[in-house]
Amino acid sequence: REREIAVRLAIGASRGRLVRQLLSESLLLAAIGTVLGALLAPALSKILLALMTTESNEIFFDLTPDWRVFAFLGSVAVSTCVLFGLAPALRATRTEPGAVLKSGGRGSNTSREGFGLRRLLVVSQVALSLVLLVGALLFLRSFRNLLTVNTGFRQDRILEAALDPRRLDLPKEQRFPLRQEIIRRVRAIPGVDAAADASVIPLDGSSWTMGVEAAGAKSGEGGSSRFDWVGPEFFKTMQIPVLAGRAFDEHDTTNSPSVAIVNETFARELLNGVNPIGRTFRTVAEPGYPETVYQIVGVVKDTKYQELRESQQAICFAPSSQYPLGGGPFAQILIRSNVPLPALTEQVKSAIAGVSPNILIYFRVFKTMIRDHLVDDRVMAMLSGFFAALATLLAIIGLYGVMSYMVARRRSEIGIRMALGANAGNVSKMILREAGLLLAVGLVVGTGLAVAASTAASTLLFGLKPHDPATLAAAVAALALAALAASYLPARRAARLDPMTALREE
Repeated sequence: REREIAVRLAIGASRGRLVRQLLSESLLLAAIGTVLGALLAPALSKILLALMTTESNEIFFDLTPDWRVFAFLGSVAVSTCVLFGLAPALRATRTEPGAVLKSGGRGSNTSREGFGLRRLLVVSQVALSLVLLVGALLFLRSFRNLLTVNTGFRQDRILEAALDPRRLDLPKEQRFPLRQEIIRRVRAIPGVDAAADASVIPLDGSSWTMGVEAAGAKSGEGGSSRFDWVGPEFFKTMQIPVLAGRAFDEHDTTNSPSVAIVNETFARELLNGVNPIGRTFRTVAEPGYPETVYQIVGVVKDTKYQELRESQQAICFAPSSQYPLGGGPFAQILIRSNVPLPALTEQVKSAIAGVSPNILIYFRVFKTMIRDHLVDDRVMAMLSGFFAALATLLAIIGLYGVMSYMVARRRSEIGIRMALGANAGNVSKMILREAGLLLAVGLVVGTGLAVAASTAASTLLFGLKPHDPATLAAAVAALALAALAASYLPARRAARLDPMTALREE
């Protein structure tokens, strides 16, 4: 609009009048954008809330429109409009009408601009888009790694039943027999492959750690291990392979010697890698927990214990019948079955009601429970992906706008080149070369920023290095292809320009 503004200035329009006109146009665009954003915000907020809500943790948040929020967002929109609308308006009204009209408003030497404000903004957009795109790919791949990590057991077809028998007001010595009767009835349900109780459900976020010392070791020379008191069919229910020795059975009772099954890490780190079967160790006495000597009767494969992100931990399993504090008021039972979940839950309820209808029951699908604990990673991956896509779209639009502007400014130059023998391919290469230079600078700057940002966020990643070359290469390739595709349209338009039409306009 350089020629239009020059004509207005030449016939007497004041600079302030033109600035107000251009600024009002920018304000109109900002107002439309603010209204559309206000309409979209409630729906997007509900979607975000739904992503963060899980079966075991429902999140409630008041999404009623707040005038303070909209006042803040409105002020941001107006400030953005003034900043990015006023600067071009002031620049446009500084032109000399005579010089513009003399040149016809066309064919200005764009080399004078160098990497001016427009190009600097495009380079910044490309760089920041690459940062967000790399972050999104890292979070997405990290989330995938968490979903596919080897936990050491089968997650599917397991239902957890949490029992609360406090209404029965049973003495401590009757709690364990009640639990065993319930497990016996659950195992008798058709389609149930195995069922066992556990003091700590794997990967539910809880843990129990005690100090241990191998037999013959001096006091203080031991280490620590995670503990879990489980029923005889626990390893069958979880399908954890027993690598050596035996699993627990009905002979492991309160009156029999205390026995334990340890995992590979326990044997390697706390027993120096020697054959653990038959060896003994003792737990370090703690307030409320007596010192106990255990004999190792089996070794199982390493499994995850508290969370998916943890490294392999030393884990000791002991029979629930030998729980050092006796039967607790609550019970957690894991059930493996090929029966559909709705039918299984009803059958489990009936089986437990046959023991006592006053026992409260809470059900959780084991695999769903594990995925629910990944809600932060899932939301991070989805949000970063959304904002990366949005930033990439803005960078593409910016690059397209700058290239289109450059083609419009150089119409006469392009017409002269084509009149002198340049073909469509030469013109397209010239435009794409300009776009490629902006893109290359943005990608170089963005690569450095992306490496720095991903290093700062390394604690949020799992199974990936922050400077993962495959992720960086994929982000660069995706952004480069999208940006060059956007630049191809102005280049194609320039290549189809009729030289006679362009020169006649002069």
